[in-house]
Amino acid sequence: MISPYRPPVGEAGVEGNERLTGAVAAVLFVLLAIEGVTIITLDQTMPWHVFIGVLLIPPALLKVVSTSYRMIRYYTGGAAYVERGVPATYLRLLGPVVVLATIGVLGSGVVLLAFGESARWARDLHQASFIVFLFSTAVHVLAHLRETPRLARADYRRAPRLKGAPARRFLVVVALLGGVAAGSIAVAYDGAWVHRQHRDRGGRNDG
Repeated sequence: MISPYRPPVGEAGVEGNERLTGAVAAVLFVLLAIEGVTIITLDQTMPWHVFIGVLLIPPALLKVVSTSYRMIRYYTGGAAYVERGVPATYLRLLGPVVVLATIGVLGSGVVLLAFGESARWARDLHQASFIVFLFSTAVHVLAHLRETPRLARADYRRAPRLKGAPARRFLVVVALLGGVAAGSIAVAYDGAWVHRQHRDRGGRNDG
């Protein structure tokens, strides 16, 4: 059971970590929703699917770092983190599954981007990881659905903020900009995976 710990005014600590995690979680939720839409008509939206998929990588890494930091501080005896407590046991067990599934989906997607459908193992891993990711992330999102909006907005209000709010906003923005840059490069890369439908259509027209 998580205790209602809140740090003194001006001290970041656990609350700052939770705000960063909540903000990047909200970003990931929006991006994943858009990515899900592209799957419905993948032949027409493959460039967008690749762009969003690559864009997701930096924010996903930031969230893994922020949540891992909290767990490390807890298990190494950080007083504020011990007092705040940790998520329920099922969420702690689910956490590694979400992380591994995320790595599987994004990592195999990058391999497919580079090598195309010839990397059959990557395609199979991409599909299998996505199924695990979908169900594990759904449970994770539902468990944090009530608290995430509050945490995500906290550093962007005009009310007094905790110490470190500019740094936390900076990290989220850098992750997004880094993702946009990487996604743009990925789409510009004329690989066998990104623009396959355009080439297929061109081939049919030429025939």
